[in-house]
Amino acid sequence: MVCFEELKSKIPRGYKLTKEEALLLLNLGNTEIVELFSLANTITRRYHGNIVDTCSIVNAKCSLCGEDCSFCAQSVHNHTNITPYSLMQTADLVDLAKCGEDMGATRFSIVTSGLSPNQKEFGSILHTIKQIKEKTSLSVCASIGAITGKRAAMLKDAGLTRIHHNLETSKSFFASMCSTHTYEQRINTVRIAKESGLEVCSGGIIGLGETPADRIELALALKKLNVDAVPINIITPIAGTGLENIVPPSPLEIIKTIAVYRLILPDKSLLLAGGRESGLRSLQSLALISGANGILLGNYLTTKGQSPQKDLQMIADLGLTVHSYV
Repeated sequence: MVCFEELKSKIPRGYKLTKEEALLLLNLGNTEIVELFSLANTITRRYHGNIVDTCSIVNAKCSLCGEDCSFCAQSVHNHTNITPYSLMQTADLVDLAKCGEDMGATRFSIVTSGLSPNQKEFGSILHTIKQIKEKTSLSVCASIGAITGKRAAMLKDAGLTRIHHNLETSKSFFASMCSTHTYEQRINTVRIAKESGLEVCSGGIIGLGETPADRIELALALKKLNVDAVPINIITPIAGTGLENIVPPSPLEIIKTIAVYRLILPDKSLLLAGGRESGLRSLQSLALISGANGILLGNYLTTKGQSPQKDLQMIADLGLTVHSYV
């Protein structure tokens, strides 16, 4: 039996939801989930008000990555129809950042495929960060794979605010998704970024074949690492990948997961990210009043998103407002 009123009182006082409690909440039936969603929304408003964080990303380098992540369309071990290209020029990335700002994003993330950029690419990324900071009011983020302490310091000096580096799933399940690097390596990158004074955006993908316990294990790992933001992606089965035939979870199951993540991570930003359109379908707006307080605008790495105008209208219709740094 879940006492929602008790959790409503205890969580703001620092109560940490146990794994057993979280699993119980994930397994609630449809007659009880409205109370769960309401509690998650109450906690969200207490910590984040009516503000929705918005960001946009660019796939700045799309190459056949040597890592074997089974869900990824950019892995050389999968057989997809993506068209690879080298790192984009600074001027083009600045133009895309301006487009992101114009469509309502307050953050812009430079994303590159591969385990880590080479020295020439890294130098170009540093220059691009400086140019975006100079020519926009955006907070600049980067998702460039594994980083060293030295590179983290250089990124921060260039004006980078936040590193994005997903854990993807639980430690228990990760090895079944990827064998070319370890979960510990991913955690190490998160720790390096935090120790360097950078914010960290780290989350995962729902629907890889993981169990409810795996989802809770991931949330607890992110809490332990004290990440700043958690993007919640939903699997989009892509032909040619190892998960092309997987059946994604139902929209309500996804929103239950988001709601429970909010109770585990009350003060963190939870962002609806890749796969939300196909995964949540007509329930996207429900997720924004059931624990999520952020949204990725525009397109994703290898899949299309819905129009930013539609997203901004959805946010306004809920009585929420977009975060602004201006």
